[in-house]
Amino acid sequence: MNNIESIKYFTPELTLVITAVVILLLGMRFGFAHRPEPAEGMGARRLLPLLTLTGLVVSMFFCAKLLDGFQPTYLFSEMIALDRFALFFKIIFLVVTGFIIMFSIPYQSNADKFAAGLQPEYYVLLLISTLGLFCLSAATDLLMMYLAVETVSISSYILTAFLKGNRKSSEAGLKYVIFGAVASGIMIFGLSLIYGLSGSTNFEHIPILLASGSNGLQPVLLAATIMVIVGLGYKIAAVPFHMWCPDVYEGAPTPITAFLSVAPKAAGFAVLIRFFYTVFSFQSGPETWSLTSGIPWPTIFAIICVLTMTLGNLAALWQNNLKRLLAYSSIAHAGYLMMGLVLLTGRGLTAILIYLVIYLFMNLGAFMVVIIFSRAIGSEDIKDYKGLGWRAPLVGVIMCIFLFSLTGLPPLAGFIGKFYLFAAVIEAQWYWLAIVGVLNSVISLFYYARIIKAMFLSGLPDESAPNLSRLSIPGYYTVLLILLVLPVLVLGIYWEPLYNFAAASLEFL
Repeated sequence: MNNIESIKYFTPELTLVITAVVILLLGMRFGFAHRPEPAEGMGARRLLPLLTLTGLVVSMFFCAKLLDGFQPTYLFSEMIALDRFALFFKIIFLVVTGFIIMFSIPYQSNADKFAAGLQPEYYVLLLISTLGLFCLSAATDLLMMYLAVETVSISSYILTAFLKGNRKSSEAGLKYVIFGAVASGIMIFGLSLIYGLSGSTNFEHIPILLASGSNGLQPVLLAATIMVIVGLGYKIAAVPFHMWCPDVYEGAPTPITAFLSVAPKAAGFAVLIRFFYTVFSFQSGPETWSLTSGIPWPTIFAIICVLTMTLGNLAALWQNNLKRLLAYSSIAHAGYLMMGLVLLTGRGLTAILIYLVIYLFMNLGAFMVVIIFSRAIGSEDIKDYKGLGWRAPLVGVIMCIFLFSLTGLPPLAGFIGKFYLFAAVIEAQWYWLAIVGVLNSVISLFYYARIIKAMFLSGLPDESAPNLSRLSIPGYYTVLLILLVLPVLVLGIYWEPLYNFAAASLEFL
């Protein structure tokens, strides 16, 4: 479709843009950034997160409407795709951003730690980042893919350094932008080589043009492929492109850390699947793909997968800061997800989609508990979690559920996610990869158990002790935790609708 015809199918993205513009205009009207006291204009400030959530809900409505009886097609002269695969990820991004906004509403009450509640730019940047994630998951052109990556990256850099008076936040933002600039530069060079070899930037046209070229260009194509892997591997924090992750996760505001741990990672896998399964492979059967270019990218990803799982889990064993521990945990989960990428089967890709949805709830839930306890005790160190399970029993038990689910223990949703991943790996006869994955899951139990031990086994339930007095947890936090823990419990028992939705979403252009 041309640009004009495509607009009516671009309503989810347009909703995000309109919402961001309205919030900016409100910021100019009320001058939030110039008000010295948080109490001034609080009514208008409370309007900002509500307006942002409204925009996300409306965008979700348009996504659901597009899902109901449409034919997959290209938009804007084949720059992006409108298909079930893209809509699946768009729904994930909207859910994640919605939870992050809700995380931020109480978090902004402490203005000296988090000034987001005073500035509409915070909500605008989240909306812009979500827009970039939308375009990244639907990109079918090298230029659109790069522009979407940069849209997500630049807004993420600013959000990471949003705590202006916090040295760790500023340091995290600086490290993030330096690593991001290097990764983006390497990737754009690789994309330029692919364009030079094929003469096209369209995912569908590139393999056709490459097939008609000379075999002598194979080394250059391999180098270009590795460069693209560097750029996209950086987005999912895969080893050895993970160096930024622990410092950024520790220094960023915790809601933004939660956002970075799920949304860009999901978008990274979306573009990895669409790019490599379209440009460097073709569908040779109902649920199987074969390589077209002779580039052994599944083998490259298998090596990265093993390194990512192993380093992430082993490094997490020695962490004392909970956000850094969850950062290495996030790296390890990227390794688990890559197992499904290397198989060249529909079951492997379906397992990735299932795991991403489950990972969304259990990882956001773990960070929600970090926010709650950080607000209550002013610390993110595991040693300071001593006895918190007795001081806040409901939050402690829910945290255990999230951690056991991240480990992959039944009957929780994390077990179902890993079951489908390992089953797909075994079915594709990558037995050694399945063994490595299982061993890494066992390792992960040790560092997750450290947190549980600190909460429940390092402090006695003696309420007469002053350091073990009950914590007062706001009801708002409790509601958010319940919203996040229910899917983890339900999907561990009844996951058929999620499986059907993921399998149906595997249709991509």
